[in-house]
Amino acid sequence: MSWLPPDEDDEGFEAWDESDVHVRPNPKGNKPRSKQRPEHVDAVDARVLSVDRGRYTVLVDEDGPEERTVTATRARELRKQAIVTGDRVDVVGDSTGDEGSLARIVRISPRVTLLRRSADDSDQIERIIVANADQLLIVIAAANPEPRPRLVDRYLVAAYDAGVAPLIVITKTDLADPEPFLANFAALDIPIFRSAQDAFPLAELEPALAGHTTVAVGHSGVGKSTLVNALVPGTDRAVGVVNATTGRGRHTSSSTVSLRVPTGGWIIDTPGIRSFGLGHVNPDNILKAFSDLAVVAADCPRGCTHLPDAPDCELNAAVADGRLPAARVDSLQRLLTTLAG
Repeated sequence: MSWLPPDEDDEGFEAWDESDVHVRPNPKGNKPRSKQRPEHVDAVDARVLSVDRGRYTVLVDEDGPEERTVTATRARELRKQAIVTGDRVDVVGDSTGDEGSLARIVRISPRVTLLRRSADDSDQIERIIVANADQLLIVIAAANPEPRPRLVDRYLVAAYDAGVAPLIVITKTDLADPEPFLANFAALDIPIFRSAQDAFPLAELEPALAGHTTVAVGHSGVGKSTLVNALVPGTDRAVGVVNATTGRGRHTSSSTVSLRVPTGGWIIDTPGIRSFGLGHVNPDNILKAFSDLAVVAADCPRGCTHLPDAPDCELNAAVADGRLPAARVDSLQRLLTTLAG
């Protein structure tokens, strides 16, 4: 037999109100969660110098009287956002930089550039390498390991896609003549810095880095970290040797770190890599990097690939009638072929 509440006509009936209902208290005593977050008006600006297992080394009061490095973690609301070397962030908490102190990153400032790569060309998921860089320093060895023009092409595609200006440094010129290799890029108007025997071209390179944030990339064993150590004395970035059997360099630098160049600017050293996926790149961004060719390509048919076999491609026609240099168009087509292949 089910229980029914008393009827108003029953003897002894007392009217109920809401206060008679027992409400179980919140056992944890927590307030209801809110999507509103504090504004953190007391946050200070910082530059992310390196990332290591959930801890971020950031530079606070850059170029100011109280410049200092601070260890920070990320706020809970940023747990699904990547924070990378080169990011400008806002931090709160203990930003003194004292031993044992820990600040908290609560905001990521809008990024000017993003240098990215994917695991392979079929992978659409991008991996952010660094943020807010404006130059890409491609370090190549003339030999040992042998230079790979297609890997350099991939670096260039990533740079043009990100809106980052490429530079090339050629090392180990005492082992081989670099000019035949560099001829692959002669039409691209990229600044090239040549090592003299076993000495880096620091006198020419340092002014090119001043006032810029430059990312150094290169195949393992080309001397990239050795160059960074020369640019920033006392850094002691790990360096390695090339395997005599395979001709491949051994990965030495295991992290991406931003370092201030004493003569001006920042250099970001990255781990040596042997592959550079481009699955995330928009081909239109490659053409934009060739502004002189983009003007001519504007007359191409809709959907034109601009490759050598593209029907009615205005670029190919311009080469045929001498309006454009063949080497310049070939450089663009090689990069587009790299991206398509």
